[in-house]
Amino acid sequence: MPQLFLIAQIAGRAVAIESGQVESVVDIGTIVPVPGADRQIHGLAALRSRVVTVIDTRVALGLDHARTPATRAVITQYEGHHYAILVDALEDVAPFDQVPLSSGIVLDLGWRAAGCGIIERDGEPVLVIDLRALIPGGAALAA
Repeated sequence: MPQLFLIAQIAGRAVAIESGQVESVVDIGTIVPVPGADRQIHGLAALRSRVVTVIDTRVALGLDHARTPATRAVITQYEGHHYAILVDALEDVAPFDQVPLSSGIVLDLGWRAAGCGIIERDGEPVLVIDLRALIPGGAALAA
């Protein structure tokens, strides 16, 4: 049975995010750095009268920082806290059938921890990611 997915771009790659993980999508304003925080925590930002932790998705995936910081984010909630997961672009929301990752698919770096399935969009495979894997301490639950 098809599920609803948000299609986004991260590091030049299309990814699918199951809609149940998405609270909202936003433009992120000023990000205040947090000294001593994990490397993937880009900082804190104010969003609708609350503070959210901003995750540098590229760093969480084991990639280099983007030359131009992302300004779009997917807001998700994990253990009662809100996180802004930075994305390069947001494309679409549509229903797809998710299939498990096959053992023959080789993913590198953080994509392996975040990847949890595949959908097919316009004849092309798109990796389904679990946002919890991008949050410090969330990877164990995502697995």
